Amino acid sequence: MNAQAATFDPSRVAHLTGRFAPVTEEVDEAALQVVGEIPADLDGSYVRNGPNPRFTPIGSYLYPIDGDGMLHSVRVSQGSAGYRNRFVRTPSLRAEERAGHALWGGVESLVTPGPEEVGPDLANTFRDMPDINVVRHAGRLLALAESGCPFLMSPELETLRKETFGGRLPAGITAHPKIDPVTGEMAVFCYALEPPFLTWSLIGPDGTVRRGPTPVAGADRPVMIHDMALTERYLVLVLAPAFFDIEAAMSGGAFIAWRPEEGTRAVLIPRDGGPVRWAHDDAFWLWHTVNAYDSAPDGDVVLEYVQWPSLTLGPAPLDAGSGTYKGLTRAVIDPVAGTLRRTQLDDRRIELPRIDDRMTGRPHRRSAVAADSGRTAGLLSGEYDALRWYDHRGSETASQTWNAGDLSVGEPVFAPAPGPDGGDSDGGYWMTFATDRTDGTSWFLIIPDQDPASGPVARVRIPVRVPLGLHGAWLPAEDDGATG
Repeated sequence: MNAQAATFDPSRVAHLTGRFAPVTEEVDEAALQVVGEIPADLDGSYVRNGPNPRFTPIGSYLYPIDGDGMLHSVRVSQGSAGYRNRFVRTPSLRAEERAGHALWGGVESLVTPGPEEVGPDLANTFRDMPDINVVRHAGRLLALAESGCPFLMSPELETLRKETFGGRLPAGITAHPKIDPVTGEMAVFCYALEPPFLTWSLIGPDGTVRRGPTPVAGADRPVMIHDMALTERYLVLVLAPAFFDIEAAMSGGAFIAWRPEEGTRAVLIPRDGGPVRWAHDDAFWLWHTVNAYDSAPDGDVVLEYVQWPSLTLGPAPLDAGSGTYKGLTRAVIDPVAGTLRRTQLDDRRIELPRIDDRMTGRPHRRSAVAADSGRTAGLLSGEYDALRWYDHRGSETASQTWNAGDLSVGEPVFAPAPGPDGGDSDGGYWMTFATDRTDGTSWFLIIPDQDPASGPVARVRIPVRVPLGLHGAWLPAEDDGATG
């Protein structure tokens, strides 16, 4: 163990305590307590991923990048609900379970075990961390990493294997692929520390790779890109000046360097393989996009996202009242002029935006976010005490808010009501996990889309605390393969 691993004190890491503290117990419970009434037309599973270290971390811990993946699932049917959680058991996690303690350090420490600890195949390698998101495509349930191979999960949340898509995507993908609701095609990208630094691929609705890793012309340095957007014509990526610096990390410096003088670039990648288009602007950072769409068949691209003035990792939230914070933002990208024009839609501290996924790549009516109400002191980055909805019809963006009181809430995910699959209708529900700051109890919330500000119509008591985490998905019962 190196000096950094020996001196690291995990008790001083805020995101390993309180509402973020990891859990290690894996639970199955068929009948959960319900306060209110679960809508009878809801039939499926809500599944969410998030960082959850199996053992006390060594070397370093950087939220939200570090940690083992844990999937939490609530199965809803006929007005009742059950719960199950499972670790994503990667080869590195299995090795640590055999050892009984952590063997790999966080990304900033570069601590890796030798062959005497884990054997030659895993020795001196970086561990897999599929702890960010979960998506289902072509019948495959995938736990997704920041950038690496996803892991295929069974409907019962058991880990089946590392997914390389038949060997066609050996380097993996990032945590936020986008699925075209019309074609069923899944667009993915992957960034790397060595050339090619940025590639994109397309996976057909049957799960086969239609276009293998294709380098993005003009991406000539290793840069972190967390999310993407998709339109009918383009993959949309935003390259903020968050550059990987391996040499600095090896000498004890920062693994990721923020260099605002470089500015931020957006790239439009034609889905038909045509030449990419770049647009340039002053530096800003985005973790998550809301959605994007083509404003005209051969015209501009509209991108909505949550803007931050810079990349910030760790416990400190940014000041939503500062002049540099933009919150919910709409950018219009001109692929011909290479310009990016930004408009602020809301300046509240918000994150984890979602829409009705059936509107991906098309103009959307409503989006939802986790929000800071301004009423609760001491919230960490990634912690929110309200949910907020935006109506994007008309010349101005209207909003509604549900203040969650003593609850810290997560990402709101939309579940359409069964019926015609038109998308973006008022029929459906928003759902999320929430944890009570007063007693540590966790709840699954179901909120009606028709009147979200009225709050949950059902609160389902989860038998264990669910750590605040990241991204989830609603899996309708007709094809979720769930067994309980």
